[in-house]
Parts: sequence; structure tokens; C-alpha cells
Amino acid sequence: MPCSLVLRVREGGWGQVRWCRQEYREEDNVAMWRGVAEALALEIAGETRWIPCFSMDMENKLAKAPIFWFETSHSVCRRYQFEPDGRLSVMIVDDSRPLYQRVVRCFMNKFLPSGYPYSVNEGYLRYTQFRAVQHVTSAALSVLSTQSLLFAAGLRPTPAQATAVSWILKDGMQHVGKLICSNWGARMDSEPKRWRLLADVLFDIGIGLEVLSPLCPHLFLEMAGLGNFAKGMAVVAARATRLPIYSSFAKEGNLSDLFAKGEAFSTLFNVIGIGVGIQLASTICASIQGKLVAGPLLSIIHLYSVSEEMRATPINTLNPRRTAMVVADFLKEGIVSGPADLRYRENLLFNLQLKEDAGNVRVGKAVHKAIKPSRLLELKQVFPEEKFLLNCGNKCVDMLLEQEATGEDALRGWLVAAYAAAQTKSFSHELSASVLYEAYEKMNSVFPVFFKEIQNKGWHTDRFLDGTGSRFAF
Repeated sequence: MPCSLVLRVREGGWGQVRWCRQEYREEDNVAMWRGVAEALALEIAGETRWIPCFSMDMENKLAKAPIFWFETSHSVCRRYQFEPDGRLSVMIVDDSRPLYQRVVRCFMNKFLPSGYPYSVNEGYLRYTQFRAVQHVTSAALSVLSTQSLLFAAGLRPTPAQATAVSWILKDGMQHVGKLICSNWGARMDSEPKRWRLLADVLFDIGIGLEVLSPLCPHLFLEMAGLGNFAKGMAVVAARATRLPIYSSFAKEGNLSDLFAKGEAFSTLFNVIGIGVGIQLASTICASIQGKLVAGPLLSIIHLYSVSEEMRATPINTLNPRRTAMVVADFLKEGIVSGPADLRYRENLLFNLQLKEDAGNVRVGKAVHKAIKPSRLLELKQVFPEEKFLLNCGNKCVDMLLEQEATGEDALRGWLVAAYAAAQTKSFSHELSASVLYEAYEKMNSVFPVFFKEIQNKGWHTDRFLDGTGSRFAF
């Protein structure tokens, strides 16, 4: 990048120095200029500048003197300086960018992770765009629902009063919903995108019940209670899935930065959404008829935005569904798909684990249901060093994992099951030891290359998230 260097020189009197403009690589060491012993004449632009030079003890003084230089990039001139303690400080000296560009840059610095777009994984911008729409619509819906609740209770508040009281109406049944939903935390780890979408569906159901409460004021407590119950479950599911979603975008160990900027972004657009809700509640939604028109429309936009957010999120942990898709692509096309390749192919509504192209493998069934007790030791002896068991079930292959099994173990077992299923072409009888041995040898021949490519694609193989699936231990 073109830059200008200001050099300190050691000789007394005056030295002639001309501005230096040349290309410097990142690995260039600015400290090499500290050895300058006399005034330098650098022929670049032909313009002569005079600077004073000082008589000093170079061994002592230059070691303490700060090294600094100026860089101009995109109409911004910055002064970089190495402090005596080794820190690098940066100060903007001149900024000739138009106002709108400075505003955009300020917004990005405040609400996007440091180093964006190079510090995040693919899809973060699309995720953020739809997240803004989601927060605006959900906040507006909250204002309308609160106003409707107060109408149903016999009050006639102003929209501003409705927003203030909305914080009070989050108790009671909402806490019950939180307690119930907290029991499903393991499933949320395994399927964060699906549970995040489900959270917003529950939120909109709760909002809908509250909006409709003025139509039946005699059932105010029931409708308000059920609405808050659904919203309580939505709160837990949304918060529990937040970290896995942020983690999928973290690229350089910047998870905390991603989380902080994401929460700031959410707060900003929630405030905007409250403003939109106040405006709607004061105009077209002042009556229940207006709410019945605006409410469903806002809900549709809200749920569509959430679904697009989740489709843009490249979850990089292995669960049964994503593992089946990876194995199927490898067996059919000889390629290993990465998180970004699978994000738009995941089914966000239905938990479909079985995939015929990947051997119809089913994970997590209880041991006593998946394997006959008489065959347990026999199957363990087939692969004594592995942390999985395979058994032919009803139209599928049951894979049972040991308690300490990782994503690597699950991938090994899945490939064996897929190769064995391809050989038998039928699930009407038990897999014989010879078929399993042959499939195991085939797996071992391809697994080193397959697993290396899995890691190169960014998959986390140190764990396998099978939700509440059962595991075994000898």
C-alpha cells in the first residue's frame, strides 16, 4: 500500500529529505529506518522538503524515540506509531471521504464484527439483513399485542403507555413456559436452526393470542396466560440457540466480538420496531380491525425473515441430519460438502434423519430397543476398537454410539453402515459379520482422505450432537 515515511535522522544541523512514496509489503520492517546515520536524499517525487536533524546519542535516544509513519488509503490518512512499550497506535489525521461514507463506516464499526467481512464466515451479511427485519417486525407486534391486552382489560391507554406496560406483562405463565422449554436444551444444541425458527413461531402464536384478546374479554386471563406461556418458551429457545448460531460465523476466535455486535444490532432495530409499532397503534391499528390486517402481515414478514436468517447460517457441528447429507454427497459424487454448501439444503421444519443415499442410518435409539441382548457382545466384537455398534433395524440401520464417541467416530460408523446397506440392498434381515467386515475394510481405505477433507471444510469433529439420543458404555 502506498505510504509516506517521516524519518528521524541523527546528524546535527539540517538534512535534506525528500518524500518517499513506494510500495511496502506488510512484512516490511519499519524499524530498519532506525539505523539511519545521516540525512537521506530519496529520489521519488522530485519535491525537496527540509527537516531539522538533531545531535544526540543514537544508541540511547533512538531506542526511546517513537517510530511513526503515515498511510493514506481510501481518502483517509492515518498516523501509525510504535509506542516505547511496543504497542501500535493509530490516529486519523485527515478524512476526505463524503459524509455518507463516513456514516456507513461508523455504522459498520459499531454493529459489525471487527475485520468484517474477513473475520466472519459466508452468509453473515444476509443473516444480519434479515435479522434487522425480524427485530423490527417482532417489536412492532409486541406493541400491538400489549395495546390489545390492555383494551381487553377495559383500559384505553395511549400507544406510549402500552410500550411502558409491556415489560410488566412478562411474568406468570411465561415463567412456566421457560421451565418446560429448558428441558430440551440438548435438542437445541443439535438443531439450533430448527429450534430458532420454532421459537419465533411460538412467539407469533403468543402475540396472536394477545392481539385477539379484545374479541373475548371474558377470557382475558386465559388468552393472556397462554400467550405469555408460548412467548416464555420462545424466549428460552431463542436464547439457547443464539450461541451456536454466532459460533458458526466466528472465523478468527472472535466469538465475543460477534456476540457483542449482534446484541447491539438487535437493540438498535428493536428500538426502531417499537417506533413502528407506536406509529401503527396510533393510526391504522387503533381498532381491532386494523390489527387483524396488520398483525398477520407483520407475522408473515417476521417468520420469513427468520427462515432466511437460518438458511444463511452455516452450522459447522455434526448432527445426524448434517452427517447423513455429508456422507450421501461423498458416496454419490465423491465430494465432501462444507457447512456453507449444506445450509440451504437443510429442512428447517421437519426432523428427517433417514437418508437412503447414506444408508438409512438412525442414531440415538435406546440400546434395549435397537439391539437384542443376545447380540450385544457379538456386535461389539465385530469392531472391538470402535466406539459404535451397528444393527439392522426396521427399514434402517441403527447406529449406537459410546458415551465418549466424537464426530469422527460417528462418521466412521456412518460410512460402514452406508457401505453395508449398499451391499445388502435390504433391511429385512440382520447384517452378517462378513458384510460388516467388508464394509469396514472399505471404510478404512477411504476414511483418511475423507476425514482430512471434512476438517478442511471447517466441520467440528470433536463432538457429535445427537440431541437426546441414547448412548451406551461397557
